[in-house]
Amino acid sequence: MADELKIGDAAPDFTLPRDGGGQMSLSDFKGKKLVLYFYPKDDTSGCTMEAKDFSALADAFKAVGAAVVGASPDSAKQHDKFRDKYELTFPLLADESKQVLEAYGVWVEKSMYGRKYMGVERSTFLIGPDGMIAKIWRKVKVTDHAAEVLAAAKAL
Repeated sequence: MADELKIGDAAPDFTLPRDGGGQMSLSDFKGKKLVLYFYPKDDTSGCTMEAKDFSALADAFKAVGAAVVGASPDSAKQHDKFRDKYELTFPLLADESKQVLEAYGVWVEKSMYGRKYMGVERSTFLIGPDGMIAKIWRKVKVTDHAAEVLAAAKAL
């Protein structure tokens, strides 16, 4: 496992398939602020609430020059259904190989009811226009998270 990413580190590069077809890379956001958030699964209660919160603030993020992108191990086809069902306004990336999840240190061992398994630790990375990590939220609690990220993006 790589060293845990810290504020000031260069954001790991990526190119992943996205909802609606095509691909998206970190380099697509050069010179812009990027909110890259990782979530466990499309259409589950916490992930849906988080996605709807980020979507509701889309104009506010745009106003401070920040793009929002979600990523999970789900397929691009699953992302299409999720996006359409909740009218999400930002791209969703499909990391089925989990390479980007691992690069960002969010593919971790979890435990539920004594059973250990690998899964996504809900995390958000605010990446500055210079490609450096400006802020990290790990083990995110969904309530008010999008607003907190927006405040940090404004301050950047």
